[in-house]
Amino acid sequence: MTENVDVVVIGGGYAGVMAADRLTRREGVTVTLINPRPTFVERIRLHQLVAGSHDAVVDYREVLADGVRLVVDTVTRIDAAERAVRLATGGTVTYDYLVYAVGSGSADPTVPGAAEFAYPIATFEEARRLRPVLDAAPATAAVTVVGAGPAGIETAAELAEQGRTVTLVCGEVLGPYLHRRGRRAVAERFAELGVTVLEGPDATVTAVTRDAVRLSGGRELPSAVTVWTAGFGVPDLAARSGLSTDALGRLLTDETLTSVDDVRIVAAGDSAAPSNLPLRMSCQAAMPLGARAADTVLSRIAGELPSPLNQVFAGQCISLGRRAGMFQFAHRNDVAVWFHIDGRPGAKIKEFVCTGIVKHLAGEARKPGSYSLHRVSGGAKRRQLLEAEHGEARATAGQKVTL
Repeated sequence: MTENVDVVVIGGGYAGVMAADRLTRREGVTVTLINPRPTFVERIRLHQLVAGSHDAVVDYREVLADGVRLVVDTVTRIDAAERAVRLATGGTVTYDYLVYAVGSGSADPTVPGAAEFAYPIATFEEARRLRPVLDAAPATAAVTVVGAGPAGIETAAELAEQGRTVTLVCGEVLGPYLHRRGRRAVAERFAELGVTVLEGPDATVTAVTRDAVRLSGGRELPSAVTVWTAGFGVPDLAARSGLSTDALGRLLTDETLTSVDDVRIVAAGDSAAPSNLPLRMSCQAAMPLGARAADTVLSRIAGELPSPLNQVFAGQCISLGRRAGMFQFAHRNDVAVWFHIDGRPGAKIKEFVCTGIVKHLAGEARKPGSYSLHRVSGGAKRRQLLEAEHGEARATAGQKVTL
């Protein structure tokens, strides 16, 4: 009789759910998913939750395989030596293998007043907290969105489409990931919606007060509601547990997503830093990483050599309200190209992708092992970066020896 193997997955987001579902493909594997919320959060819809056009949650019964045990709790510590995780409620769950998929959230802002007076929206709880604040504010109240990545762009557009008076403070540039043509399309949509876009050397926030935002150029913007979308951070669970992390706190792994400290711990999603060259924090990266993490665990259980990371990016979807959007195409290594689709077709593609992601998870739950995007080649760029890193490390080591 085959001995049972217990696998614990910490985190029930895109990466964690994908990993948990996929792990059930092997008989004799018991999968426990630990998550602080009882429902799956569609994080890519949190801007819609803020604006009231979507609740951004899905019942776990729709996306989790029947064989996955869901524990609604928070992990406070990983005890790698004992192969156990400690829970906030006081319990303990033991494991043979652990998948670390705790995701990301808002970074602690260092700008004076931002933590006190601005509203971050990187998590479900933060977005839900902002919703009644906006509902209570007059329709003509000035709303300032800080940060011009996808979250900032989508939130600004969503609120402006509802008739809000919105200013988007970008810092140096609007949509730094976008190609200049895609950036121009976003700017044109903002002009249609009446969004004031501030970018350049004088458009960095230096302070936030209860009713204003101050900029590096000396300007002060009236702001009844300030939404903060600048920067992401990760939970400090790995660091608190004595595991090696990068400077941001992501778990350091090799190219198979295995922790550099413990072969029994595998990471996926925003909280993973494979070879200290982490991928862009995104749903697009999280789901393939979740599948790769599960495959690594299953390979180790079978006594086989795990396959290395092979990530591909297709582009980036950005909603610009309910009536417009944009799909920015990219090279496989996540560098934007000139081609994009915007307007109403862009909105339809964005919605297709959002609904398709849930369908991918549900499909993996029904037929574990059916997801295959993580096997599509991401090209040679990552290998070149790794070789460059290794070459630099060898050169540095040689210098130390000869000094």
